[in-house]
Amino acid sequence: MAVEKSMASSSLAEVVDRILDKGVVVDAWVRVSLVGIEILAIETRVVVAGVDTFLKYAEAVGLTAGAAT
Repeated sequence: MAVEKSMASSSLAEVVDRILDKGVVVDAWVRVSLVGIEILAIETRVVVAGVDTFLKYAEAVGLTAGAAT
């Protein structure tokens, strides 16, 4: 009996659904200096998540009013 291996392809909707379900965090920090003098500093954090995922995270870290009681 032969075993067939099928290649599963993901549609864009499935990928977006998974990202919103689990969430994605991109954290970047850039610093440009010349001769020891800082010219430019950029710090950014991008969070992409669904509302339900964010509310679970916010409750876990104590950002919601319900967690304070």
